[in-house]
Amino acid sequence: MELGVGIDVHLFLLGVSHRTASVDLRERLDFSSRDVGAAVEALAARSSAAESVVLSTCNRSEIYVATADPARAREELVAFLSNYHQLPPDVFLPHLFTYDDAAAAHHLFRVAAGLDSLVVGEPQVLGQVKEAFQAAAARHCTGPLLNKTFHLAFGVGKRVRNETALGEGAVSVSFAAVSLARKIFGKLHGRRVLVVGAGEISALTAQHLRSHGVAEIVITSRTAAHAEALAAEVSGRAVPWSEMTAGISRADIVITATGSQRPIITRAAVAAATGRRRPDPLFIIDIAVPRDVDPSVAEIEQVFLYNVDDLQNIVQENLARRGAEIARAEAIVADELARFTAWQRSRRAIPTVVALRQRFDEIRRAELERLDGRFAGLPPEARARVDEVTRLIVEKLLLEPTEQLKALPDEETQGIYTEAVNRLFRLGDAPADAAENDTAPLRNPRSRDD
Repeated sequence: MELGVGIDVHLFLLGVSHRTASVDLRERLDFSSRDVGAAVEALAARSSAAESVVLSTCNRSEIYVATADPARAREELVAFLSNYHQLPPDVFLPHLFTYDDAAAAHHLFRVAAGLDSLVVGEPQVLGQVKEAFQAAAARHCTGPLLNKTFHLAFGVGKRVRNETALGEGAVSVSFAAVSLARKIFGKLHGRRVLVVGAGEISALTAQHLRSHGVAEIVITSRTAAHAEALAAEVSGRAVPWSEMTAGISRADIVITATGSQRPIITRAAVAAATGRRRPDPLFIIDIAVPRDVDPSVAEIEQVFLYNVDDLQNIVQENLARRGAEIARAEAIVADELARFTAWQRSRRAIPTVVALRQRFDEIRRAELERLDGRFAGLPPEARARVDEVTRLIVEKLLLEPTEQLKALPDEETQGIYTEAVNRLFRLGDAPADAAENDTAPLRNPRSRDD
């Protein structure tokens, strides 16, 4: 659906996030588990909104639309959520938030910047915003308003990434472990990993390591089935619990997080596994509480041992550093929001600008038609040149006034000026008849269609 140029179009947002809804409800309203592209197509089929984008992550489900009627859009989006997810509206209505125009853009800009994430500065969210927009654009569900809004949001995310340290530093134990490994080894490509235990944190750390290109991930657990399941998840291989020491000898990185009440990796076992002249360092991440690794293991040459307290300290330091960058990121959001509001304000002058250009062109064409007899002897290319020159004159005459009209500093001033232009040029009236003599060529013009 397309909205006419004279219609006031609003940006409208409706959604839920980790700030308003439980994980259970967010899962029930999740679009990403299916196909976001299919969702935005389904929305376009049943909504009066001219444009739409569906953004869905593990922590939010949000719908952005361009609409002439935000109240109607809200009703339609609530009905769509209920129908698409087969949920009664009263299940999710108390958890919805809505924003329109500048407030909606402000929210999207903060999302793209990582400021509205569960973990502030989360880098993945900008990519998810881009993917949501691309899915909608590929299905022709976006237009001038959402195109502009989302591209400004991409700019916000890029500026925050380049101009602040908001996204730097590990803010989870698993990611902190990988960051330490990268400091010790540099690139992790080609490194071998042994995971002792198959719990959640071990799995997350192994996944992070896999994403950094390690060559091999070996899993061992007292429960063989758990080791095999995690190995399949991270494209690794499982080995029996009895082969743990042999696994240490072949590993560059050891991750351990079992439920043992006493150390399962002793100094003697690590010394035997590493030998006296190990050429490469051994990095051991002990995330277990109580600890899985005897603290004296750290005394062995070429062995780097970190426990959960070490990692938590890194996480807290990085969170504090990110906190100091929030104000800088918010300033970038405010800067880009000012650009959005100025652009949106300029759009409100477009109907007057279009009407003004149409009126001047009507005058131009009417005068050319009235003087048609005087041009009868001109060859076709000369008459075409006259038409082009007069059109360019009109465009140059109107260029500065229309740019100034769109750039007025506030809506009230712009409203006064647009009203004055409409009255001065009678833009709401039908064009008058053309002049009867050529001494007043711009008085009472007549359209070519009269």
